[in-house]
Order: sequence, then C-alpha cells, then structure tokens
Amino acid sequence: MSGMDATALDNLREALRGTLVTPQDAEYDETRSVYNAMIDRRPAAIARCTGTADVRTTIAFARQTGVEAAVRGGGHSGPGLCLVDGGLTLDLSPMRWVRVDPVNRTAQAGGGSLLGDLDHETHTFGLGVPAGINSTTGVGGLTLGGGHGHLTRKYGLTIDSLVAADVVLADGSVVTTTEKEHPDLLWALRGGGGNFGVVTSFTFRLHPVHTVGVAATVWPVEQTQDVLRWYREFLPAAPEDLNGFFAVMAVPPAPPFPEPLHGRKVCAVIWCYTGDLEGGRLDDVLSVVNDPAPPAFHFATPMPYPALQTMFDELVPKGLQWYWRGDFFDTVTDEAAAVHERFGRELPTGLSTMHLYPVDGAAHDVAPGETAWAYRDATWSGVIAGIDPDPANAGLIRQWCVDYWSALHPHSMGGAYVNFLGETGDTDSVRSTYRDNYARLAAVKHTYDPDNFFHANQNIPPAA
Repeated sequence: MSGMDATALDNLREALRGTLVTPQDAEYDETRSVYNAMIDRRPAAIARCTGTADVRTTIAFARQTGVEAAVRGGGHSGPGLCLVDGGLTLDLSPMRWVRVDPVNRTAQAGGGSLLGDLDHETHTFGLGVPAGINSTTGVGGLTLGGGHGHLTRKYGLTIDSLVAADVVLADGSVVTTTEKEHPDLLWALRGGGGNFGVVTSFTFRLHPVHTVGVAATVWPVEQTQDVLRWYREFLPAAPEDLNGFFAVMAVPPAPPFPEPLHGRKVCAVIWCYTGDLEGGRLDDVLSVVNDPAPPAFHFATPMPYPALQTMFDELVPKGLQWYWRGDFFDTVTDEAAAVHERFGRELPTGLSTMHLYPVDGAAHDVAPGETAWAYRDATWSGVIAGIDPDPANAGLIRQWCVDYWSALHPHSMGGAYVNFLGETGDTDSVRSTYRDNYARLAAVKHTYDPDNFFHANQNIPPAA
C-alpha cells in the first residue's frame, strides 16, 4: 500500500471526474458490495470511473504507488475478483451506456453496462446479442470470459459477436482492437478474461431476435436420470432455433408454477425457441417433453426476449451467498446422470441449483483456435451453484457444491468456463480452461501487460 496516504488519495480524487470512495465515506460499504454477498473485501479505495480519462488516471496512480489494482464491471464475479483487500478498484459501473446502429446491425456498450442495458436498447430494433440468462449480469465480465445464454445454439457465444473493443492497457495507452487493428488482442479478449487491459467499450454484431417461445418443463427429481438420458440425445440433434438448459432445482414459490409444486425438488429444462411461433408451432416443437416421462408441470408462452432475460432476476437478487464451480461436458454419461440425481435429491437450500448450458449448435461453427475459448467441442457448460440468503448457511452450500463437483468432475472434459471457476484458479485449472490456446494467451499477455499489472483475475502470467 505504498503511497496510499491521505495526500495521495486527495490528489487522485481531484484528478478524477468520477468519485473516489474510501473507508471514511458513508457510501463505502454499499460501493464495495458485489453480487455475491459471500465476498467481504475492503479495498483502500474505489475509483468510480466515468470514462477513459478516469481509467487512465487511476491506472497511472496504481502504478506510481505500487498498490494492487482490480477492475469491476457489473460486479458479478463469483469469487469477487473485482475487489482486493487494501487495494484499488477501478469501478466502471458509471460507464453504463449503449448505442445501437440498426443499419449496420451493431451495438456499442460501455464497460460498466449490464445485459439489461444492452437488451433494452437493441430490442426496439428487433435485434440482440447472445449473452447470458440474467439482465443484471455485467456485459464486460461475461463477454471477456466467452459468454453463453439462451441464444447460443442459434447465434454462438457472445465473443462470436464481438467485433471491436476500446482498451486501456497497463501502460495507460489506449487502443481500439478489431480484426485488422491489434487482432492478437481481440483474439485474446474473446475468452481470455480480464488479463489484458480495461475494456471501456465493446462493439457487437447484432442478430434478429424479438419475440421468442419460452417454456419451462419440470419432472420429479427422481426422474433425473431418465430425463438426462433423453435430453443428452435430443437437444444436440434438435434444430438450432431450440435452446434448452437443464437444471436440478427446487421449484420457486412464484408463478407460473402451481402452489402444490412450490419447494419441490425437480429436474427441469428451460426452453427458448427462436423459430416460427405461428399456428401453435411452439407446442408442436415441445410435444417431445413427454418422451422421457410425463412432466409434473409444463408451461409455454411467447415472450419478448428481454422479458426472458429478466425472468430470474427477482429469484436471485444481489446480496445472496453464492459458491460455484463448473466444468465442460461433451456428453452426459450414465454415471454422471446418477450423480446429478443424487445431488439433486440432496439440494441443501431452496435456491441451490445445477445448470447445463448448451454450447453446441452455432458455437461449434468456430474452430478452437479462432478465439481464446478452447472448448469448441464441448456440448454443455455446467455450473453447480450453492445459493442462500443466510450467511449461516455459507459452509453448507459450499460443501454441497464441492462434493457435487468432486463426484462429477471425473465425467467432464477436464476444464471449465473461466467465469465458472469459482475461487481464484490455480495455474493448472486456468491452463485446463484454455488448453492449447494457453501458450498463445501468455504471449499476448507479454505483449500488452509484460509486468502482469492486471493479475486480480483468473490469471495468465506473461510468457517469459
């Protein structure tokens, strides 16, 4: 914390257009809070940056003083990588803006934007980006990790729509990276996490999406193995217009679920259909849900795409205890299906869950070496999430998650989506995430951040 004295902080405060929040300020606790309430870190200062100038000023201050720096976009990092005890956070949350070019079908989003900001602005033009399942997720963290969601089978990963980015580098210089300018940096940003600089804006290619078919199908948890044996064969062979993520969960005490099902442990598929909805087409497409076993409940309706993106927001608001781990899967073995049923029966709390997100379809049209995302041969990106509002249950949900992951990991592909690594990954786990792309990422890191200034992340040290 050399140089983090009152005078130095006052100088930084005066140099910023945004605000500098320190432990003495009344808003400090609220400003340092993140989505995961299990994270309780106390940075020495939080610079709420309003633009590129503030980012450059804050980076220069951190380098001059030697203070450890972290970057916050939407604040959704599960392990809280946007906060360092005694360090300095570059908070991009004031940079929430989106500009849409409907003619060229592109959108530019500020580094602090949330998915809801992007969805709202693009939806009015009947366009969208394949990104996430919650509107409160940060655009930056999701994109830099790769990004998947309801539209992945149709339009690919989020990074497959990323065409440009404005980046402040570790030395304070600013570059715009495209396929023609600094293409190696754009390659690395497409899945390599926050290792290479502070992205102050993202430019995305947009795709047609407006009203989608949304459905939820639930079966008793005791039928998990039967449903998974059906699901693992059905979905990869289904048209790319149909996406459906699998879950083990407890039924939320809210519509559209009937009261007798509230709190019941189930397995489920949440569907999104981007095809023709005329003439009852959605019901025809989903008539197959009776094939593995009669569902305990099935609900289907047309819905504006942004409404689907906000569907789970109230269920999992900011301030819950979270612990998660993930893995990639090319198939769901019979043994893995048995693991899912066992731990589905043992759900420790009403919000704890496991999701298998499809990452096939259009995501398979990109070769493993074309972006930093190395698992183009994966069919699902899985995450196990222990969730509860009560801090007293933090140990309980963590242990369930660790035990579940430990039993399931031998049936995985060996690596995980970087945003699902959970606790800061060690070298081996980060390497397993990037496979053969790791060496190239380390070389790009050496080019743009040779001193590893940006290391409060799932870190890739620069190549020697």
